[in-house]
Amino acid sequence: MATLHDVRCFLLDMDGTFYLGDNLIEGSLEFIRAVQDSGRDFLFLTNNSSHSAAHYVKKLARMGLNVPPEKVLTSGQATALKCRALHPRKRAFVLGNRFLFDELTEGGIPIDQETPEYVIIGYDTTLDYAKMTAVCDFVRAGLPYVATHPDFNCPTETGFAPDIGAIIAFIEASTGRRPDLIVGKPHQGIVDAALDRTGFQPDQLAMVGDRLYTDVATGLAHGMLSILVLSGETTPEMAKESDIKPHLTYDRLSDMIGAL
Repeated sequence: MATLHDVRCFLLDMDGTFYLGDNLIEGSLEFIRAVQDSGRDFLFLTNNSSHSAAHYVKKLARMGLNVPPEKVLTSGQATALKCRALHPRKRAFVLGNRFLFDELTEGGIPIDQETPEYVIIGYDTTLDYAKMTAVCDFVRAGLPYVATHPDFNCPTETGFAPDIGAIIAFIEASTGRRPDLIVGKPHQGIVDAALDRTGFQPDQLAMVGDRLYTDVATGLAHGMLSILVLSGETTPEMAKESDIKPHLTYDRLSDMIGAL
C-alpha cells in the first residue's frame, strides 16, 4: 500500500492544487508548514508557461507564502534548458506572452520572430490571428517544433480557459503537424529539470496535482509516488472512469497533513 513515509520532497502543481486563480485553496499554507516541520522539502512544478517563476514568487507572497525563486520551476524554464541542449545557439520563433519571452531569454535562448531556425510555443494569453498565422507558417515550413506543455485547459475560479493543448490542436488542423517535443508534465524534460533542481532521486519524490493526464501521469511514468488532489480539474467521477490511477487521492493538500 502506497504511503508518504519515504517521500523526501513534494513536487507540487500550482493551478488547481495550491490555489485557483487568485484564491488560495483552504489548508494549502498549513500543508507547506507541515512538510517543513516534518523535515521534508517541496518544489512548485507548474506547466503554465504564461507566467514566469518570478511572477509566481510574487503571487505566492501575496497569498502568505514567501519562497525563493528556486522553489518554483516552470515549463518555460525547463523548455529553455532542453532547447539550449538540443538547439544550441539556434534562433527560436516564440508563440507566447512576455513572461515566456523573459524566461527563455534568461535561459539563454536567442529569439528571432522573423528568421527563426525552430519554433517554441507556450500557453499564450495574448494570442491573436496574426500570431496564429505566423506560427502555422513556420511549422508548415518544417521547422523543428517544441511545446512547453500539453495541458488542454487552465483552471480558473469560474471554470476553465483553453490552454496550450487547444493551441496545439489548431496548429495541427492547419499544418498536419504535432510538436516534435513536449517538455512539460508528464514528459521527461521537466522531470529532468526537477531532479536537477532538487537533487533527489525519483523514488524520493511525490508528484502532487489535480490533473490525471499531466500530474498523476508524471508520477506514474517516472517512478515517483503519484498523488491526485480533487481541488481542480479532476472530479471524483473523472478519476473513477480514467485508466490513469494515482497511488493516493485526497480532496486537497491539507488532507495529507495527518499522514506526513
